[in-house]
Amino acid sequence: MADITRRLGWRHLRGAPTAHIRHHRSGKLLHDGPGLSFWFRALTAALSEVPVDDRELAMTFHARTSDFQDVAVQATVTYRISDPAVAASRLDFSIDPDTGAWRGTPLEQLGTLLTETAQQHALDVLSRTPLSAALVDGVSAVRERIAAGLAGEPRLPSTGIEVVAVRVMALRPEPEVERALRTPAREQIQQEADRATYERRAVAVERERAIAENELASQIELARREEQLVDQRGTNARREAEEHAAADAVRAEAEAARTVRLADAEAARSVRLARAEAEGAREVGEARAQAQAAWLRVHGDVDVATLHALTGTRLAENLPRIDSVTVSPDVLTGLLARLGTQEQA
Repeated sequence: MADITRRLGWRHLRGAPTAHIRHHRSGKLLHDGPGLSFWFRALTAALSEVPVDDRELAMTFHARTSDFQDVAVQATVTYRISDPAVAASRLDFSIDPDTGAWRGTPLEQLGTLLTETAQQHALDVLSRTPLSAALVDGVSAVRERIAAGLAGEPRLPSTGIEVVAVRVMALRPEPEVERALRTPAREQIQQEADRATYERRAVAVERERAIAENELASQIELARREEQLVDQRGTNARREAEEHAAADAVRAEAEAARTVRLADAEAARSVRLARAEAEGAREVGEARAQAQAAWLRVHGDVDVATLHALTGTRLAENLPRIDSVTVSPDVLTGLLARLGTQEQA
């Protein structure tokens, strides 16, 4: 919408760069172009504003396939007004000189024209296509047919309209039909999911079995190695015991030999000692016998009194030490009597 301001009975129009302004006064074209700005009188001016930017027209319509199934088509047509002068002469783009608003609804007329034209070509292609094919390839077929139909429509160039692009976003059947069509696919997907689940479980079971077999094989190998280790330890223990026994036997034999040698030496020494002792005893005995014989020979020639004196002396030598002697009258009397008797004899 154009921006119009008032100044002392005059009007000032300032257009946008995407709006083509046409200013007529008394049937003469005074201003023609986009983004214009000028002064004018409201009573004598005839103004038109034609948008020249690209515009998006969204449309939704229903069609019927060859197997009598209703489908909904969602499409978008991008268009622009390539010839503003022709469009302004064919459609009412006039604006109010006081407000700048369109007096009519030209864009709605363009939308109706494009929608009906596109719908006509879409219905034409869908009416010869079954629902299954329409759902598979219908979007591209409808888009191509609508684009070709709008490009070949003679009324659009004569109105100054150029179609830039056509897009078809969706082609959907009725909800009941869509659910019915989804059911086999869902079942197939579910079957695929179940099969994938079963395969995954089978793979998991197979992996668990392989792991269990590996663990069992590892345990068997470990047990075998433990058995070998036990056998080796037994062999080592037997070998060590045999070596210890051999060493003990050698040690015992050496000890026995040493003991025998010591016993032999001790016996020899004992024999020598016994012989020496016997010899010494014999010699001592002989010496004693000789001394006794000599003593007897010496004492054989001595009188009895001398022998008694010697005996008393020897007895005195062998008696214990006497510190004091107490002589009782009875003992003294007896000794004196004995002495008197000896003297008389």
